[in-house]
Amino acid sequence: MRAWKFRPPGKPWRAALLILLAAAAIRESTPPAAAESGFPVPRFVSLRAETVNLRTGPGVRYPVDWVFRRRGLPVEVVAEFETWRKVQDREGVEGWVHQSMLSGRRFAVVAGEVRGLREDPEETAGITARVEPGVIGRILRCTAGQPWCRLSIAGHKGWLRRDEIWGVYPDEAIE
Repeated sequence: MRAWKFRPPGKPWRAALLILLAAAAIRESTPPAAAESGFPVPRFVSLRAETVNLRTGPGVRYPVDWVFRRRGLPVEVVAEFETWRKVQDREGVEGWVHQSMLSGRRFAVVAGEVRGLREDPEETAGITARVEPGVIGRILRCTAGQPWCRLSIAGHKGWLRRDEIWGVYPDEAIE
């Protein structure tokens, strides 16, 4: 039987250790990779089709868990895998859709209660239309740092505060 004797590592082992430590340091200092699409995650998008299947996973082999039936409905992309996007609606319903079912056109949903669509971005401005909660409008403009967004809803254009809609981030600019 052969007896093994412990031998401390020589210089080649130390060099390998230094290389591993350097690689780990570089990996920690490197920012996370961009999303597969190159767009930021999370981000808002809208549904391109009238009917969109929401799946339990990123692929057609996963079962359909939910069906959205509103073209233009804003959803938030929270993850990406190849050509699939994990989205979430304003009520927290979450699942995977194929990227071809999504559009970069920006829409928002009126939140809370009946809102007054204003002529100008001021609380005292005249009201051009009253809009119900759940109504979808196209976002025309939101200026960063400003509380108002200009929307087009059912042929009426006007202003709503960001906290009156869902589909835009608090300081996001949309032109």
